[in-house]
Amino acid sequence: MKTYRFFLLAALVGGVLQAAPAPATAPTPTQFDLNGAIRYALDHNFDIRQARERIKQQEGVVLEVRSAEIPNVTASGSVQLNDRDISTTVPQSDSTWGLTIRATQLIVGGGVRPAVRSAELVKEAAILELQAQINFSLFDVRTRFYDVLLNREKIKVQEQNIDLLKQQLRETTDRFNAGTVSAFEKLRSEVALANGQVPLITARNDYRIALEQLRQAVGLVSTPGVEAPLDVVGTLEFSPTDFDLDAALGAARAHRPELARLERLVKANEEAVSSHRAGYYPNLSLFGGYQLGKGGTNRFEDSRNGFLVGLQSQWNIFDGRATAGRVAQAASLLEQSKLALGQQTLAIEVQVRQAVSGLQEANELSQATQKTVAQAEESLRLANARYQAGSATQLDVLTAQVDLTQARTNLLQAYYNYNTAFANFRTATGQADPVIAAP
Repeated sequence: MKTYRFFLLAALVGGVLQAAPAPATAPTPTQFDLNGAIRYALDHNFDIRQARERIKQQEGVVLEVRSAEIPNVTASGSVQLNDRDISTTVPQSDSTWGLTIRATQLIVGGGVRPAVRSAELVKEAAILELQAQINFSLFDVRTRFYDVLLNREKIKVQEQNIDLLKQQLRETTDRFNAGTVSAFEKLRSEVALANGQVPLITARNDYRIALEQLRQAVGLVSTPGVEAPLDVVGTLEFSPTDFDLDAALGAARAHRPELARLERLVKANEEAVSSHRAGYYPNLSLFGGYQLGKGGTNRFEDSRNGFLVGLQSQWNIFDGRATAGRVAQAASLLEQSKLALGQQTLAIEVQVRQAVSGLQEANELSQATQKTVAQAEESLRLANARYQAGSATQLDVLTAQVDLTQARTNLLQAYYNYNTAFANFRTATGQADPVIAAP
């Protein structure tokens, strides 16, 4: 079943590799929704593009290793001019030339088959590494996209707060002019309005920074001399989610590409050990060729030519323990890959547990803060009514207003935490991003 899933994954990745357009020729977008940002990042994110290139690099390694399985054909030639006195030919000649074409096929030994299997497994590991990189990069895109939405909504909350503070200052000024409140209350309204500008300025700066981080995450390179503003479309949403820890752990063990990648590397290192051990044994090759050389005269018609065929073998009876050293290195790499697999398995289990815990917290906070905003709005309404009736102080109104701003900010943060926690949960359990997972 795992093999079947891998081939499906390989087919998907192959389609992505072939279908990916050249980033340099793609038009630079100025507006993104979440799906558009993810699709753009799939083709332009620099980490994903580098992972694709590593697959191509490993394909070259496989070709190189496989070259020992098929006949190798070489051609060699030489031309020599010399004094007749030192000629070794009969009869003596002042020149000699020759041409040889030779084909060699390894029959037994050399550790070629294990080396090929090892290279193919490493290539499969590179494909799985690409899938892991896609999952991580698209999770980063989602997080950066939610950062933009969060900070944009924070600007709106702070602007609403400023509007309320301005309204409060106008009412206090009118009452001060009418002689019903003191100058101190008017001054306090002015100070509250001035203090309200600080979080608004901060929110606007955070929004600008979030936009640039989103550009980096999706791989959006600006055109020199053209600075087009980036428009982001979307809202932070919340809907309660059910989750099960045992099912999440099982899904992570079955679907996390990092684990499948390390399993391939363990098998590749096992094949590498077998390949190096082949150095203890002799190898046998079949060769054949054609030779053409100078004859007794300088005339081409007198040249000597003929075919040759034979067997050749080589056995390094004692190589200074070089083979033993290579086998020891390969065995150590095998053990290290097994330890890395165990370490990664434990780390992923911890990630899943943390993701489930974070998702549970985000669910609870989102539901709790929804009620708090409604309560804070009602509290401000009552405080204003009591202030107008003279039964409440200006401090009561300002306190209620601060509470409402904080409640709205907390609600935005809770929605942001929920969306990022849910995306983190999907990544931790090995689920592909729903945008690319959808048919």
